[in-house]
Amino acid sequence: MTGAPASAAGGSGAKPVRGGKLGSAAVNQASLWNIANLLTMLRLVLVPGFVMLLLHNGGYDPVWRSFAWAAFAVAMITDLFDGHLARTYNLVTDFGKIADPIADKAIMGAALICLSYLGDLPWWVTGVILFREIGITLMRFWVIRHAVIPASRGGKMKTLAQGTAVGMYVLALTGPLATLRFWVMAVAVVLTVVTGLDYVRQAVVLRRKGLAAEKAAGANATSAAAAVTAGSAGAAGSGTSEGAAGSGGAGASTGAAGSGGAGATEGAGPVSGAPGGRGSAEAER
Repeated sequence: MTGAPASAAGGSGAKPVRGGKLGSAAVNQASLWNIANLLTMLRLVLVPGFVMLLLHNGGYDPVWRSFAWAAFAVAMITDLFDGHLARTYNLVTDFGKIADPIADKAIMGAALICLSYLGDLPWWVTGVILFREIGITLMRFWVIRHAVIPASRGGKMKTLAQGTAVGMYVLALTGPLATLRFWVMAVAVVLTVVTGLDYVRQAVVLRRKGLAAEKAAGANATSAAAAVTAGSAGAAGSGTSEGAAGSGGAGASTGAAGSGGAGATEGAGPVSGAPGGRGSAEAER
């Protein structure tokens, strides 16, 4: 026993309870390392590995391109699962919201740029797809303060078509399969443009609704403040009127009393002086 209180000794005096809840900071820190975020991190790590495998030996070795396809396939599969796991098991974090779309665009962009660099894919196809993907990502952040643009069925079909087409181009295909991958990529480009235009329309509508709601909320707040101000002014005016009425009544009462007293005094003077006047006249006679 030191005789010092627990607070002075640097503690709270209460022992930690086994199995008790951690603080919010500790919970948030631990939630960063969940399975959904780990899959997203894996996809980010696969990007440079995929590029090295695809460009190895000049980029035309079928074996190394098969390895690159395997890395690309793993990245696409993790893209399907991380978001589903995060929503199903409540593993959504700020890191995941930012890193997941970056990982998606990184692996797809790396594949498209490498394929165009190798001459397997026209540069305009890469430009159209990347312009759409980056533009829609920026637009999502533009409207996120007002609403979240939901993923549409067309967007999911676009992702599937892009992944399938790029995967077929990564593989060293020849013959009918090479012709097939051309048409799959054509479908992916069409879906990319159509869904991109639809997302732009949704973003504009959601932003307009959000701004209208903000204006309506501001107008309601202004009206409420004006009503409160008017009520306070009315209460203050009512109190002033009551005070003025009280002062006027007291003044009237005081004036009436004073006037009455003065009148009585003036009236008493002549009455008492009349007999005296007659007495003086009679004495002079």
